[in-house]
Formats: sequence, C-alpha cells, structure tokens
Amino acid sequence: MADIIKVLAQNQPAITSLVDLYTVPDGRTTVISSVTVCNLGVNSSWRLSIAISGAADNPKQYLYYDMPHAANDTFVATIGITLSAGDIVRIYSGNGNISFNLFGVEET
Repeated sequence: MADIIKVLAQNQPAITSLVDLYTVPDGRTTVISSVTVCNLGVNSSWRLSIAISGAADNPKQYLYYDMPHAANDTFVATIGITLSAGDIVRIYSGNGNISFNLFGVEET
C-alpha cells in the first residue's frame, strides 16, 4: 500500500448549491486530516456532509449544518475521518463566496 499525502479538493460552490467536493476513488481509502473554510465576503453560513457510498442527501450525514461564518474569516477543522471508496464529501455555501479546501491521505 502507498500513502499519497495531498490536497484532496478545492471548490467555491455557487450560492445555495449542495455540491460534491471529493469522492474517494475506487480501490482506495482516504483519511481526511483537515478542512478549511474561508469566507471571502459578507457574513454567511455553510454546510459539510459525508455521504457513505454516495447516498442521497440526508440530515444524518452533516458534520456542520448552517455553520455561521463571519466575513473575511477562516474556519479550520482538524478531523481525522476515514472514508472508503465511493464515499462523498459534500459542501454548501450560503452566499457563493465561501471556498473549501480538503487535505488528507489517499491509501492505495
């Protein structure tokens, strides 16, 4: 097995759109080490969820839901979440001015 330490994903989703940030590739597992959320505009909120095996959106998947976020501020979470192939990290921006960065290790 090889470990690939990397930036797993970056995205700035459109306003009020739930989008896939990262999907664990086939044949791999991933450990998410941290996520950063940067508000590039006015006060807003955001969401982050984990969909096991790409399941449809469901309230039980949310790690953060309508998290309040001050303008020009950055939130950092050091998490350590282990995901399997096909699991999806999803994000949502309340104002379209929030960027998400996901860091971790993919194991083959």
